[in-house]
Amino acid sequence: MFSFFPSRSAGLVAGLAVAGLIALVPAARAQDAAAPAQTAPAATQTAPVADVPVTPAKPIKSSIFSFGKDKKKADADKKAAAQPAPEKESKKEEKVIQSKDTRNRYKKDKKIETLAGVDAKLPDKALFDKAQYAIAHGHFDVARLDLQTMLNTYPDSQYQMRAKLAIADSWYKEGGTAALTQAESEYADFRVFFPNAPEAAEAQMRIGDIYFRQMDRPDRDYAKATHAEEEYRRMLTDYPDSTLVPQAKQRLRDVQEVLATREAEIAGYYATRENWAATIARYQTVVDTYPLYSHMDDALIGLGDAYSAQAHFVRGLKMDETAKAKLEATFDGEAAAAYRKVVLEHSAAAHVEDARDRLAAMNLPIPTPTLEQAQASQAMENSRNNYRLTDRVGLIILHKPDTVTVAHIGDPTLTDPKPTLAPDVTRNTVAAFNKALHPDAVPEVGAKAPVTADGETTAAAPATTAAPLQFQDVPAEGATGGATTGTSFTAAPAGGASSGGGNGVGMEVLSPGVNGATGNTVPTAVPGVTLTAKPAPLPAIEKAAEAPTTVNEISAPQAAAQAPRADGKKTKPEFDKGDESSSKHKKKKGLKKLNPL
Repeated sequence: MFSFFPSRSAGLVAGLAVAGLIALVPAARAQDAAAPAQTAPAATQTAPVADVPVTPAKPIKSSIFSFGKDKKKADADKKAAAQPAPEKESKKEEKVIQSKDTRNRYKKDKKIETLAGVDAKLPDKALFDKAQYAIAHGHFDVARLDLQTMLNTYPDSQYQMRAKLAIADSWYKEGGTAALTQAESEYADFRVFFPNAPEAAEAQMRIGDIYFRQMDRPDRDYAKATHAEEEYRRMLTDYPDSTLVPQAKQRLRDVQEVLATREAEIAGYYATRENWAATIARYQTVVDTYPLYSHMDDALIGLGDAYSAQAHFVRGLKMDETAKAKLEATFDGEAAAAYRKVVLEHSAAAHVEDARDRLAAMNLPIPTPTLEQAQASQAMENSRNNYRLTDRVGLIILHKPDTVTVAHIGDPTLTDPKPTLAPDVTRNTVAAFNKALHPDAVPEVGAKAPVTADGETTAAAPATTAAPLQFQDVPAEGATGGATTGTSFTAAPAGGASSGGGNGVGMEVLSPGVNGATGNTVPTAVPGVTLTAKPAPLPAIEKAAEAPTTVNEISAPQAAAQAPRADGKKTKPEFDKGDESSSKHKKKKGLKKLNPL
């Protein structure tokens, strides 16, 4: 038998639904009929009403779907009838109650602008308020005009300082390269005119913000980031008690994050080119200058890998095994020191396991950080933010530097240590090779002490210098051994004075013919001093040969045209009208060309 429903259960459910609808139809009709009967007695109890044309009642809908709507309408009419008539609202109820956000916003604006609404009837205050309103609505030119008018008209106004700061703020809020440059000049002038005002710290903070707003990505020009770092450091140094110090510290951390990222990226580029001296120099600068860098573990691991690459290069050299072992120990020691720093000081970092694996591959013990070191590293990592979708979209669209993972604790460095340069690293490497190949040689002054793989620093041998020549080492007078130029020296007595009681220094100069000196006195040889014989006399200076006479090869007589006239007048040069022309000597035209005269 063909069935309309796909299954027996579906047909059963449909049948029950139809049966329920059929049962509800009589009940709905009965309730609709009973509704007029209930309202009729209530109408008879009311006062008689004048003859009013009765409108015919609307037909009652018998649909089962109108049952619920009519019931709701009836309940609403009952509630409206039960409620008393509304009385006149009191003034207290008419008062608008501000929300919590509105009150907080009002307090914040009052804190920023303390002179709002004070002495509003004064003319200078009226101009100041008008300018503030214009700045708030983006009319910066109008605001600056009103403020300048106030300064020129009322030079002794109590709002003079605020007006100068407002002019700088208008340039800052306007934005743009030219406007920000003008804002920096205005803020600098404000610091000069009002150095002790509390707003001077705000002006210095805004100067740093000007450069901060113009910062670009780390792989672009970093001049703005360098200027921002200088201004924020000046802010922290000159105004240590300002309320803007925490904000300035955080901005300084952001700027140093960008600068550290730039150095680390350059080091990574040199590492791909296997320029290990430049790689070590860049990574070492990051480690020494920017201790709050978010990827410090990567920088230290990169530094250790550069030293490991140098050790691997040494293993492939054909040289003395003893010298090779010393060089390997030196470079492996530097690499191990970088890996240990990751394990100890950055135990909560993301790549600490890589440092442990490298130490294990070098067959070195893995150190364990102390409780204080572990807690400090964990607090540092917890203070960093995580990337959100809005952050990633902003970095792609706005082309701004990445400062999401910057730390929010710790003091940024206020002075830069001496940077590590690639030539210095190269000199240290050459000194290490010379030390290994020639252990008895005197090390260069300032050479870096090598670090062994166990983490111990070997002290470099002190440089030995030759002792200065003393007067006691000079041979006495009358000794023989070499030819001199007629001067001899004698040693000073033990008492330090000459026999004559004078203040002599124990030296006697003998010249030929004086004091019986013959000029042939020869001192004995002095250790470490080479004496040369009397130089031979120079040959006589020869007279320079005379220069040959100049012969003029052109001996033809002077032309008659060039010969001067007897009367002294100048002769006019000949002029060929056929070849040349001028305003006075014009070419012949037409038939005149046939005239030879």
